[in-house]
Formats: sequence, C-alpha cells, structure tokens
Amino acid sequence: MKTLFLAWQEPKSRAWFPIGRLNFDGNKYEFVYTHGAVEAQAKYEFQPLISFPNLNKIYTSVELFPLFSNRLMPRSRPDYKNYVEWLNIPEGEDDPIAILARSGGKKATDNFEVFPCPEPDENGSYHIHFFAHGLRHLPNCAIERINQLETGELLYLANEFQNPYDSRALLLSTKDHHIVGYCPRYIVDDVFQLKNKNSELVKVHVERVNLAPTPLQLRLLCNMTAEWLEDFHPFSSQEYQPIKTCNPATCATPS
Repeated sequence: MKTLFLAWQEPKSRAWFPIGRLNFDGNKYEFVYTHGAVEAQAKYEFQPLISFPNLNKIYTSVELFPLFSNRLMPRSRPDYKNYVEWLNIPEGEDDPIAILARSGGKKATDNFEVFPCPEPDENGSYHIHFFAHGLRHLPNCAIERINQLETGELLYLANEFQNPYDSRALLLSTKDHHIVGYCPRYIVDDVFQLKNKNSELVKVHVERVNLAPTPLQLRLLCNMTAEWLEDFHPFSSQEYQPIKTCNPATCATPS
C-alpha cells in the first residue's frame, strides 16, 4: 500500500492542514478526508473539494483522480526527463505516486500540496525526501549559498520559535550558519518527536541541488533519516486520521 497525504494552506494565516489521504494498493486508488479537514473547516471555513464533495465518504477509482493527475507533468513534455532528474527519481521508477511524493504536486493556481507517509527503509530507518521550503523569502546570498551546496552535505535543524506564522518552524542551515530554507510543516511534528527522544537521531543531508532556471520550489532536495524507534508512529496525531474507514456501504466512486 502506498500512501500520500493532501495538505491545504489557508492563504491569509498560512496555516497548513492535512485534509485528505490517498491510498494505492496496486489496483485501485482510494481517497478519504482526514480530521484535519474538519479542523480546517472549523477554523478557516475550508470547503470540501468539488471532486470529493462529502467529508464522510470514501472515494475509489481504478484511475488516478484528476485532482492528483493534474499535478503531474505529462510524459510528452520535452522537459519531462529533466524534471525527473530534478526529482532524483531512479530511471524506471517514475510512477505517478513516486512523482507526487517527491515533487509535492504544487500548482500556482491553488493552495494544496502532496506528501508521502514515510515507511522504514531497507535498514529499518526513517527516511523521507523533501524540497526545502520558503526559498522565495530568503535573500539572494542564501540562494547563492544553496548553489554551492554539495551532495551529501549535512544540514542543521533549528527551531525558529519567534516565527510570527509558526512557532514550531524548523530552519535548515549550513555548518557556516547560512539559512538555506525550512523543513516542510508536515514533518515538523515527527522531527520534534524524534529529537525529543535523542537529538542525534535526526540527520538531514543535501540530496541534490538544481541550479537555475529550475523553479525555487525544486531547487534544494534534501533527505532526512532517523532511527525508527520502536514506539514511533509517523503522522499519528488526530489530524492525519481518516474520518471514515472503508466498507462497501460508505465507499463511493466519483462521477
């Protein structure tokens, strides 16, 4: 089972909420709203998506839902090969779920982002890839420093507790104290949970730097690893949990 989460950002407050979960079992796709959608609705009047109008139903399809497929670059595009290289996805492994998980599926026309549910890697460790966030808010000198980063270079995490938008924001910085971006909000809770156990558990390294004219949101690809503790469960808070669990009476196929 492959799992992706769908997050929504409220434009004014810039608060993020995981509002849905997409599962793929190799044969069919299943979308269900999570309790994060209920919270977003209560706090910021989030409205159900046109494709999925009912918060209390589970939607299934043998084809990837348009909400997600529209976030994929067509293979017919001449720059598709470059795009896959930016994502650093091995040749032949560029299936839709892998691309969405790595790219985030961002579009300039809405406030949604896609991210994967981490699973233990072949060594039994926590491992997740992400592109550094917030680069458009950084000065030019920070972008210049990003361009000089080397594959495998260690990045350091620091809590920007005075951030006016998010007191749990996690900065990414270099050994010589250059800020080069932020951790995505969706992994922050897991990072704090792991670091509270042992601050040495969590390591972030540079996976790839894509130079201009690559868009800033795809400029700095990082990978984060940590020891998978016995009592650790990623994305275990209520906001990530489905509102409904699937059974024949509640599952619905979108028209």
